Amino acid sequence: MSDFTQSFKDMITVHGWNGTAATLGMKRSSLEARVYELNGHGMRVETAMMVQAYSGTTLFAQAVAAASGGVFIELPTAGPLDGVELESKFHELYGEIGDLSREYRAAIEDGEIDARERVKLQRIEGAMHKTMKELMTTMFRVYCRRPADAAAREVAK
Repeated sequence: MSDFTQSFKDMITVHGWNGTAATLGMKRSSLEARVYELNGHGMRVETAMMVQAYSGTTLFAQAVAAASGGVFIELPTAGPLDGVELESKFHELYGEIGDLSREYRAAIEDGEIDARERVKLQRIEGAMHKTMKELMTTMFRVYCRRPADAAAREVAK
């Protein structure tokens, strides 16, 4: 089963096959045909995005990112941000760097990083990527006066 099929099934589980199909204005059999790619049917990106929104998850985005060799990082929600939240993100990142350093030292004690140790290190790496993206997004939302696209156009000149 593909990661996409699994993500669709997991999203549909939130409200069930009948509820999700009804929300999309189709029959359950039509939804199943799209999810399982039966009889030449497939899931359109727009439909997958609607299923994702209805499920309240980011499972489809995660599957796309994984298939593209990356990870999906959800950005912090918009709202009142301040320097306190930014400082909190810096401290979170410092903690994750410490976790990475401790796990690395423990992993190489025997001169080799085994599969279990590698998974631990990669989990910390993923958390650090997410924290770094949240940190930068928060930083720019708190301290940038102009939207990112306007600033990028000016730099490109």
